[in-house]
Amino acid sequence: VLLKLQMYMGAEIVIATLSTLGNLLVCAAVGLNKKLCTVTNYFLVSLAVADMCVGALAIPCAILTAKGVPRHDLYLCLLMLSVLITLTQSSIFSLLAIAVERYIAILLPLRYCMLMTPRSAILVILVTWVLAFLIGLVPLMGWHKKPPDSGYCLFVLVVDMNYMVYFNFFACMLAPLVVMFIIYTQIFATVKRQLRRIAAEGGAGDAKGQAAQAAGANRELKTATLLFLIQFLFAACWIPLHAINCFLLLCPGCPVPLELLLAAIILSHANSAINPFLYAYKMRTFRNTFKAILLCFRAQGGEKEGGSTNHPS
Repeated sequence: VLLKLQMYMGAEIVIATLSTLGNLLVCAAVGLNKKLCTVTNYFLVSLAVADMCVGALAIPCAILTAKGVPRHDLYLCLLMLSVLITLTQSSIFSLLAIAVERYIAILLPLRYCMLMTPRSAILVILVTWVLAFLIGLVPLMGWHKKPPDSGYCLFVLVVDMNYMVYFNFFACMLAPLVVMFIIYTQIFATVKRQLRRIAAEGGAGDAKGQAAQAAGANRELKTATLLFLIQFLFAACWIPLHAINCFLLLCPGCPVPLELLLAAIILSHANSAINPFLYAYKMRTFRNTFKAILLCFRAQGGEKEGGSTNHPS
């Protein structure tokens, strides 16, 4: 058991490092490159901040609670456990906001500029974070189990599975994911319909205008595909852990293999490190900005090293 926990903690430390640095790079890229300062990317920054906090705050808390720390301090224990719930909920709301923003951009283009201003995006982001905090702090407000006599701060011993399954999973995660799936289905259908219409018109009319429309529709399709992939990976990474929670609720006395539980936890946390790699692979502007930032740091590091080497003693 000790070896398994050590391997789990090692994997968590790697994920925390990748998540913190990768998502910090995403935030820096949007802040430094004006081309990336779009409403869609504001929501991606909100998602990146949540993922960065998972690496910097939630995973260290998860490592401590895996050891049962802190002992005999229920409210500090609940606060540490609530951090990850809050950040996960913020990620879900950010993904939902992105889906709605893309829906308005493609299905209601004439109203997009009026509805999706930078100011309204920031307001939506603030609201999503407030809601995420309220949902995540519910266990701290009283919906939790009676603490065990041992005083160990373990998730399954302290957090009520009714809260995790019925409220957190079904109401606050699964419902938004279903809404997002419906939204992206409509987006893909609309864009493909536009592409078929442009192809059917053929040479009738302005060829340059039709080419521009087709290029725009293809860009929207690629963007929607990437954003849907981000949502899909989020669901794929988190649902196994929630499935285990459902099993624990329905069969409290049934044993869950430690390896399976730890693997599900690692998979859920790994989601926070995935998105920067997706942006770098799929989005040229992000990729080029990442390269510029990293080359800048490398150049600064080389200058410092060179300066220290050539400094007269």
